[in-house]
Amino acid sequence: MTHADRFCLTKAFQNMSHRLRPSQYAILVAIMLTASVGDTLLSHGMSQVGPVDLHHLWLLFHALANPFIIAGIVLLIGFFASYMTALSWADLTFVMPSTAFGYVVVALLSRFWLHEHLSIYRWTGILLIVCAVGFVAGGPSRTEHETTQHELDIMDSGAGR
Repeated sequence: MTHADRFCLTKAFQNMSHRLRPSQYAILVAIMLTASVGDTLLSHGMSQVGPVDLHHLWLLFHALANPFIIAGIVLLIGFFASYMTALSWADLTFVMPSTAFGYVVVALLSRFWLHEHLSIYRWTGILLIVCAVGFVAGGPSRTEHETTQHELDIMDSGAGR
């Protein structure tokens, strides 16, 4: 193997490693927190509105006046903005699992703020989900594909522009 070949392989390996920048970690935390807190606020607000069924759909419009529901909707809009941002630089199969710690946040908020009872089965399920995230978090944020010589020739020719 020539020096040039070793250089090319080293360069290709360096390009394949995808380390997240602090701003990207911040986006993932924003996704987790805005979704968790937003869902919890919606749950609290809807518990104040009461049951909604097909015969009482007008209650959904009444719900839009509830401050907890308004705050939940605003946070969920922030969630979608953060989520779209993350999907612009990472695969869906990386973004979804990496935000799974949100299940712990929802469980804690539900338990201590909404005073919901969480069974041992729910806690065990949440623990299993969070542990499984470790398998995903160890991989790159983008699926790597080996670049072929044909693709390199197209990029060099400018035909793909």
